[in-house]
Amino acid sequence: MLHCSILPVYWPEVVLQEIRMTHPAVPGLVAPGFVVYPLSPESRPQILEHLLRLPPEDRRLRFGVPVSEETIAGYVEKLDFSRDAIFGVREDPSALAGFTHVAQLDDAVELGLSVDALHRGRGIAQAMFRRALLHARNRGFRQLFMHCLAENAAMMHIAREAGMRIVIDGSDRDASLSLPPATMLSVGTEYYEGQLVLLDWALRASVPHALPATN
Repeated sequence: MLHCSILPVYWPEVVLQEIRMTHPAVPGLVAPGFVVYPLSPESRPQILEHLLRLPPEDRRLRFGVPVSEETIAGYVEKLDFSRDAIFGVREDPSALAGFTHVAQLDDAVELGLSVDALHRGRGIAQAMFRRALLHARNRGFRQLFMHCLAENAAMMHIAREAGMRIVIDGSDRDASLSLPPATMLSVGTEYYEGQLVLLDWALRASVPHALPATN
C-alpha cells in the first residue's frame, strides 16, 4: 500500500483573523490544519475500514456504547450523504486517518468524529472539528452539539477549547456551541478549503496509484 504523508496546511492570515474573531477560545483550531475531504457514498468502504480498525474501547468512546462489527457496518450503510456532511482526512488513497459525521437535526447539527490511533496527537481531530463548524455555520445552523462519555478525554478537550457549554448527566457529557452567522469571509474560507482539496487531489494524482478513491 502506498502511503502519502499528511502534511499540515497553514492558513492565510485573513482566514486566521476570521477564526480568532468568531472563536477566540479555540487555539487548537487556528493553525496548522489538514486537508479535510468531503466524502461521498463511494467512500463507505474506507469509512467502514477506518471504524473497524478502532480498538473495542475506542469504538465504545466513539459511539457511547460497546458496538459490534455488524452494528458499525449497519451505521455506515445508513449514512445519508444527501442530508448530512461527511468529512475525512486521508492517510493514503484508500484509507482514512480521520472521519467526521455532521448529522443534521432541525436548526442544529450533531458532530461525531474519530481518528486512527497511529495519527493521534497531530491536530487532525481539531482540523475536522473546525471544518464541521465552518460547514454548519455557512449553512445557517445555529447550534453544534456533541455527545460523549466522561472518559472521552480527547473530545472533552476539544469541547473545552472551543468554549462549548458542557452539561453533565451521569457518565454522559452533552456539549453545545452557538454558531455565529455566516459572513463573506467564512464562505470564502470554505471555498479556499475546497481549493486545497483540489490541490491535494492533484498532488496525489502526480504519484502513480496515489489518487484518492473519491471526489
